[in-house]
This record gives sequence, C-alpha cells and structure tokens, in this order.
Amino acid sequence: MKFGKDLKKQKVPEWTEAYVDYNGLKRILQEIRNSKNKPNRPRASQKRLSLFMDYGASSGHASNLEKEGDIENQVIAVDTVQQENSRNLYNTKLLVSPEDGEENESIFFKTLGDELNKTNSFYKDKVDEATGKPLCSKNKWSNLAPSKIIPPARSKTLGIRAMDGKLGVEMSSKSQLEPGSSSGDAHSNSHPNNIPCTEKYNGAPIDGENTNESKSSHLEILDRVKISNTFDDPISTIKGVLRDSKEKELSCNKEELKEVEERLKVAFIELYQKLCHLKHYSFMNLSAFSKILKKYDKITSRSVTRSYMKIVDNSYIGSCDVVNSLMEKVEVVFIKNFLRSNRREGMKLLRPKQKIEMHHVTFFSGFFCGCSVALLVAVVLLVEDRKLKLQSRGALYMRTVFPLYSLFTYVVLHMLVYAANIYFWRRYKINYPFIFGFKQGTELGHREVFLLGSGLAMIVLAAFLIHFHIKMDSKSQHYETYIELLPLGLVIVVIAITFCPFNIIYSSSRFFFIKCVFRCLCAPLYKVRHPDFFLADQFTSQVQAIRSFEYYICFYGWGRLSQRLNRCSNYDLYNVFYFIVGVIPYWFRFLQCVRRLFEERDFAHGYNGLRYFLTIVAVVIRTAFELRKKIAWKVLALVSSAIATIANTYWNIVVDWGLLQRKSENLFLRDKLLITHKSVYFTAMGNTISTTFSCLEILRRGLWNFFRLENEHLNNVGKYRAFKSVPLPFTYYDDEEDDDDDDIDKDN
Repeated sequence: MKFGKDLKKQKVPEWTEAYVDYNGLKRILQEIRNSKNKPNRPRASQKRLSLFMDYGASSGHASNLEKEGDIENQVIAVDTVQQENSRNLYNTKLLVSPEDGEENESIFFKTLGDELNKTNSFYKDKVDEATGKPLCSKNKWSNLAPSKIIPPARSKTLGIRAMDGKLGVEMSSKSQLEPGSSSGDAHSNSHPNNIPCTEKYNGAPIDGENTNESKSSHLEILDRVKISNTFDDPISTIKGVLRDSKEKELSCNKEELKEVEERLKVAFIELYQKLCHLKHYSFMNLSAFSKILKKYDKITSRSVTRSYMKIVDNSYIGSCDVVNSLMEKVEVVFIKNFLRSNRREGMKLLRPKQKIEMHHVTFFSGFFCGCSVALLVAVVLLVEDRKLKLQSRGALYMRTVFPLYSLFTYVVLHMLVYAANIYFWRRYKINYPFIFGFKQGTELGHREVFLLGSGLAMIVLAAFLIHFHIKMDSKSQHYETYIELLPLGLVIVVIAITFCPFNIIYSSSRFFFIKCVFRCLCAPLYKVRHPDFFLADQFTSQVQAIRSFEYYICFYGWGRLSQRLNRCSNYDLYNVFYFIVGVIPYWFRFLQCVRRLFEERDFAHGYNGLRYFLTIVAVVIRTAFELRKKIAWKVLALVSSAIATIANTYWNIVVDWGLLQRKSENLFLRDKLLITHKSVYFTAMGNTISTTFSCLEILRRGLWNFFRLENEHLNNVGKYRAFKSVPLPFTYYDDEEDDDDDDIDKDN
C-alpha cells in the first residue's frame, strides 16, 4: 500500500486537518517534475553560492549546514525563531537563484515549513492537555492512593488526585501503534540552534517509597474523599433535585469503593488510549516528512532529506519523550494496582486488538439473504394462487393475522437501513464508534447488522409461509389453534435472545442496546448522551411497530384463539392505549430535551422540546381522526400535521444536518461536506420533505441518520475533538491546601 493511502487510513478522523498535507506536497512535487521535463537552462552556481553566503551571515544556522557538507551541495537553509511561549517557528528558504526557474521549489519548502510548524504546535497543545490533567499532573500520583481508600489487597501504590471536576482522558476507535514503532526513540538527536523537548514526565514515585503516607489510617483518608455526583442515575438525580445546593456531599464509604475503582479503571484505560494516539500521530507525521523529502530528492537529484530531517528530529514532535515516559508509568500503575501485576491481561485492556472481519459472517449473510428472497417469492406466488378461491377468508386473514407479522417487517427494514448507514459512515470516514461511545473492538459493522437482519427476515418469512399455507388449506384446519401461536413464539424467541445473559450473538452490543433503551425509558432521570437521544429518535420512526405490541396483547389476551372475528378497535380500552402508545416515543424525546435544557442551560434544547410537543399534539389529533372519521378532526389533523411537519423539516435540515447556511461556501449547504456531489444533499432534503407525508418513515430516518452523524463528525473535526471527557469518581480535599487558600484570601 502506498504511504498516502496508508496515512489516510491511519489518521485519527477528528485530527485530519492537523496532519501533514501529504497530498498537497505531492501536487507541488508533480509541478516540479513537469518543470524539470522542460529544456533546462544553465545553473547559476556562483549566484546560488553568493545567496547562501549572504543568508548565512544573517542566520547562525548556515554555519552548521556548512559543516555538514560542501556549500555547493546545500539547497536549503532553515531559520529557527523562538517565540515567547518557548515554541520554535521554522522558516525554510531555498538557496537557488530565481533565474533558475525554481519557483515551485520555493513554494514546496515554504509549505513544508508551514506544515512542520502546524504539526509541532498541535502536538505541543495535545501533550500539554494530556499532561495537565489530574491523573498525569506532576507530583499528584501519590496524593490520593487507592491503598488509602481501597483495601490493601487490591492496591498499594496507585497515586491519583482530582482537584477539578473533569478528566481529559479520551477514547477513539482507531487501531493503536505497536511498541516497536515509537517515534520518540527513533528521533532523539539534539541541535545547538533548536530548543527541543527537554521536559519529561516527573510525577511522584509509583513504587510506594513514601512509607509515612502508607501508614495513614483509612478512615482519615475517607474523611477527605468526596464522591463526585454526576447525576447520571435516577437516585443521584432525585437527590440532587431535593438536596440543598449548599449542602456538602457526604464522604464516601466502603460500599462505594468498588464503583470508584471501576471508574478509575476506565479512566486509566482511556488516558492510555489518548497517549497511544498522540504517539501514533507523531510517528505518522515524521514518516510523512521523510517520505516527501525522499520524493523531492528523487525528482530533483538533490540531497536535502538528511539535513532537513535533522531539523524535524530535533523539533518538538520529533524529540519530545513525554508521551512515551507517561505511557510507561500508566502501564506500571494500571497493571500493578488493577490487574494484580498480570501484564498480559493488563495490556489486553490497554491495547485491545483491532476487530477482524470474519469470513463466515459474509457467507451466512449471503446465504440468509438468498433464502429470504426465495421465501419472499414463494409467499407472493402462494398469495396469488389462493386469493381467487379463498377471497373472503383471505381478507379476514390479512385483517387479523397479517398485522402480527408486520412488527418484524418494520424491525427488519430498520436493521437493513442501519446496516446501510454503517457502510456509508465507514466509506466517508465518519467515526461512528466514537460518537456513539462503543467500546473499542465491540462495535458492529455493516456485515454483522446485515447478517442479523437477513437472518431474522428468513425466519419470519418461513414462519409466515407455513402459517398462511395451513390457514388457507382446509385439510389442515386441526392445526389452526397451534399455528396461530407461531407469531407469538417468534416474539418470545427474539426477546429471549436480546436479553440472553450468555456471551453469544454479539452480547456486548445487545447489552449496550438494552442499557440505552432503559435510559430512554427513564429519560428525565438519566444524563442524556448521544446514543440515548439517537435511539429515542429511532423509536419515533417505529410508532407502528410499537403499536403492534399492543395488537399482540389484544389478539392473544382476549377471547379464544379460534375466534378472532372482531377487530381490536372495537374495544374502548384498546383505543385509549392506541393514543398512548403513539405518543410514548415522542414523549420520551421531549423529556430528554427538558433534562438537557435544565442541565446545559441551552435554549436550543427548549426549542427542540417544543418541536416534539407539537408532534405529540399532531399524533393525538391524527389518531383521533383515524378512529372517528369526522370532518372536524380531519381539519384539525391537517393543520396540526402541517405545523409539526414544517417545524420538524426545518429542524432536521438546518439544525441536525447543519445545511441551508446563508454564508456558506457551498450554496444553501455548509462549508464542509464529506460527499463531493452536492446534488446528494439537495436530493436528501427533498426526500425528507416528501417522505414525511408517506409510509416510508423508516427510509427517511435512514437518510437522517447519515447526515446527522456527518454533521456531528464535522463538528468534532472542527474542534479536533477526538476524545471525550470522563468525570472522576471522587474529589480529594487537603486540609493544608485549604489553609493555604484561606491565607491567600486574607492577604488579598
């Protein structure tokens, strides 16, 4: 694989713009190659030598290049300027006469210097961000050790201290760099005119040398530890609402220590993931500089790679060893205190292996898909064959039994749409595992989702074919009572597999789905995360599927199985719950908006909640019209539906997708687009408006899913947000520091 493709594949998606513009530099080299193919003019060697000597008089860097080789062979000179924030800026100049026609080469080296400054600045910012957090700050490893809050059998030396509310540890789904590819080890040369990274992580000892602290009483430490309340569960939310804001939190007890330890474990893993990505960022950019300079040497028959790479190696990104040293310390602390010195298991958690595509998944996906198509054709032919002879019985069957199978139709269609979403998310480099918060290596790909959807479709079509054949065949009437239980059996099997506690059929994804569903059901009591409101939006497109559950209760709960002549709509109780069930998905989404409004103090969530409230009113009025068929209800249904449709369409296109921006570089779209063909966006907007009035709500939701995550991904890219902040499980208060703070206040 060519390096350009490998670099594109290995990039952290949210940091794409911070990498070396390798393709841009290649385009400049191509222009240089084209200019070289033209008739060459005599080279002005003396003029180049004179220019070099003039530049060397004004820059101390020239003397070093002069020592490294013949002046006649030198092509570039790099001027290093130190800024006030102790950062270096590198200005690269080409030492050739303008008469030689080397304007493209001057542009190349100017661009190369700009790229070096960009990568250095970005890497410096991220390293400072990583090392300036509570878990990695200097002299904070031993201030609060789990040996003081966790029984000694579990931990003895881990040092942690939390003085602010957030920990900038981060997570992503990219593959990690192997230990042998460290950039810090391969680039450690020094240069007299540069100021390389000389800082190293110098935290407190992690081997427990301080014996005085180890003798402290556990109870004394517990008095200084306060469990941080993130209001992430119903109990903490209710307590937070009822408790006075001035009331101090209670000290943690031993029952909470297990939860604290688990949350610290996650924090360390995600901190290590961030450090791995920083290490990989450094390695890929250094490789990019080396590759592009070798291409330049090959095209121009000059030798600049060696001299320029010495500058790169001595820059911050090439010489800083903070990340490597901190990774080593995190490994030692994590393995010793959380895995009881089991390095193999510890490294499995810190560096999970990249997910490998299985061939059997592709095989069974094709097999199930083929069987589903064949069964679907058989069902169509059977219905056409029987409808003329059994027209009255067939109409009754379609009215009473067919709705039982429509539930699976909606579910299978939504799964296939979601599989298509994943395929296009991956194709356009949208980091959906990070956005949804999937654990690395456990996220489902489009093949796995398609396998589940096609497998379910095959089973349902086979059951429907058997059911329809026995129901319409007069010779098999004595099996009718048992065959009517077939749809109920399918529902029970699907629910049983979903809640199966064993490690089968993608257990981690099933548990993640169950957890998100539960958080949606308890919408106002849980902190709303991206997968929570995303799943709640999916439920708003599955109103008919949710109503099918109500029909199951009516069909199997009232009367004998062999006497299903009356429709469930004849029951008043059924009609009441028909209203309620249609409103439930929108109500959950409304409560999530209310929770975010009070929590984040952002009125945009209030407007979003108003939109869902208008949708609830429209659904209630439209349902009343479906049941009563009166002119007044029809007029109200049209008006309310029109208002809700306009509000939903505007919000979906402008807010969720970020389109229709007035001052955008792309007319009526947005500045950044992942799809090159702009017509796709206009077509999607048109389909969103049209399908709002049709039964293709699930397909409309599929379009919404793609563009919603595209907009979320581009927002992360604009802010270089490749990781999420994780709240620490506790806060440590030191009496001595409190006294110092009081003294400072008095002095002021």
